[in-house]
Amino acid sequence: MPHLMQLQEKYRDSGLEVVGIAADEDAPTAVEARTKLDAWLTEKCSNLNYRMAFDYTGEMNKLWMEPSFSVAIPTSFVVDRDGHIAFIGLPTELDEVLPKVHNGSWRTSDQAKSADTERIAKNERMAREQALKKPIDDRFWAAVKTEDWKTALSAIEEGIALLPDNLNFRLAHATLVLHKIHDMWTGLPLMHQLVRDAIDRNSEDWMIAALNQLFHPNLDHSRFPSPERFAIGKELSEHVLALNPPQGDSPKFWSYPAVARYYHESGNKNRAIELVELALKSLDGPEPIPDELKEHLLPELLQALANYKDEKVCHGALCAAPQKNFLPKVSKRRP
Repeated sequence: MPHLMQLQEKYRDSGLEVVGIAADEDAPTAVEARTKLDAWLTEKCSNLNYRMAFDYTGEMNKLWMEPSFSVAIPTSFVVDRDGHIAFIGLPTELDEVLPKVHNGSWRTSDQAKSADTERIAKNERMAREQALKKPIDDRFWAAVKTEDWKTALSAIEEGIALLPDNLNFRLAHATLVLHKIHDMWTGLPLMHQLVRDAIDRNSEDWMIAALNQLFHPNLDHSRFPSPERFAIGKELSEHVLALNPPQGDSPKFWSYPAVARYYHESGNKNRAIELVELALKSLDGPEPIPDELKEHLLPELLQALANYKDEKVCHGALCAAPQKNFLPKVSKRRP
């Protein structure tokens, strides 16, 4: 939102009018969704300089997102002076696109055609996958809401059979078996397979997802054999750091907090502190990230750093104090 506010201010005199559309508010009724949205806007965006629209009927998805094969949120639609949709894409691309839309050179350019062809090719596959996932997701979340773990597990197993490479299904499977049903006999081989697949793919996202299953503080790890948990954590952490080394320029804010949790729990406090500090530094790295993402990540990273250092820490005007009893639930049995 801060980025869109800057664009609105910059191009206001050129005729730009930014309109935000809230179309995915999660609430039982439209009134509750609108109330929730209004409260959030009042708290987070009291100085908003553009209009906000509200859609609880699904029209935004039906008329704009789905026909254009748009799957990412947020997605920007730029309508030019002639009423044509000149650009569809991420808000972070608008700095380059808006001046060209304004002077009329964008819509018919080779760059615009190439960007749209690439976007559709990528998003069409994702849109089809989402269509396959939707009935499974609906059944899964309905079962989770009532804590019907057997039905939830059945839905996820159906999803994995349909889309075996879907990371979200694989994670939901592990979470259900390990942390809801507490079936270690099934869960340990399942977890080992997730780790092997993550390493074979050489995927940072998959490795961090597996690490979070083992070390995220919101999960109960007390039933997981301690030696096995730390051995897997060590293997995954070493692979992540080899893939995204501290001296490299790649962003650290996604992966390093998970690796830091492993090191902190394993007793290497200094290494954990170093990794979180690198993650904080990468928020201001050479690759720009949206202000909204930075605002979301910064408090979590500062809180982790304060906890690991056991002292108050600050980043600019934002500070965090160490929390008591912040460690996750772990086994009290001997390793």
